[in-house]
Amino acid sequence: MPVYLAKRLGLALLVAFCVSILAFLLLRLQGNAASALAGEGASAEDLAIIIETYGLDRPLVVQYASWLGNVLQGDFGTSYFFKTPVAELIFDKIGNTVILALLSLAIALAISIPLGVLAAVYSGSWIDRVCSLVSLMGQALPSFFLALCLVMLFAIKLRWLPASGADSWRNFVLPSLTLGYYITPPFMRLVRAGMIDALGNDYVRTARAKGLPARRVVLKHALRNALVPVVGLVTVQLGLLIGGSVVIESIFALDGLGYLAYQSISYRDFPVLQAVVLLLSVVYVVLTLLSDIVNAWLDPRLRAS
Repeated sequence: MPVYLAKRLGLALLVAFCVSILAFLLLRLQGNAASALAGEGASAEDLAIIIETYGLDRPLVVQYASWLGNVLQGDFGTSYFFKTPVAELIFDKIGNTVILALLSLAIALAISIPLGVLAAVYSGSWIDRVCSLVSLMGQALPSFFLALCLVMLFAIKLRWLPASGADSWRNFVLPSLTLGYYITPPFMRLVRAGMIDALGNDYVRTARAKGLPARRVVLKHALRNALVPVVGLVTVQLGLLIGGSVVIESIFALDGLGYLAYQSISYRDFPVLQAVVLLLSVVYVVLTLLSDIVNAWLDPRLRAS
């Protein structure tokens, strides 16, 4: 186990290092970094001031080392548009993104686990086909289209829920439903496959032969084992939710990291964009590492391999 953990940790650190390089190069990929910062119509004097202020005349390796050193100390620079430290902006907005991701994950599990169990118990029947259809519709519908449909129905027509903002828990209902339904299919397929495999095992047949109620056999004996691989998928999907909520947060004007990334792109606020990309990537890497550790702990075969 220690060797396995060391290998996974080393790989995670390597990925995080590569991500930091890409995040640093975001501004440089614009071409002339000074021109990108100054904007169109900047004079030569303005460009010279920017080059001197941000040290753009130094070697690229030196600039990266200086930037990475500041990042490791929690200094992501100052926002060009908001005129505040980037770390404060991220700290203020990360809470909304985390809440959205956790609620979406809870909704996805609440939908996918019952559907997966029903589909497995009645495998091959019309119930199986209906459950699969309900699940697959979440993957077939683009998330932005589903979000707009929910806004039109519940916010505009029925006026039950707000269409935008982050003032109360009611603002998180529609975006959480959108993201939760969107990530339901992989959970549902995994639960269904795990349940079908578990229901065919000897310990389930033994439990049935002992005369145990069918509900107890399904929920206590089969489902417990079928949910083991779901644990690993939870961490991966949580990382995707935290890092991939840009579109949904923009549609609902939910003041989180995704909406902040959208604003930073619109306002050419490169320090904020760099910090958001780096932070979300590192969060995903960490969650993937935790997923590998949990899977290795649950399945000794992974440690042996």
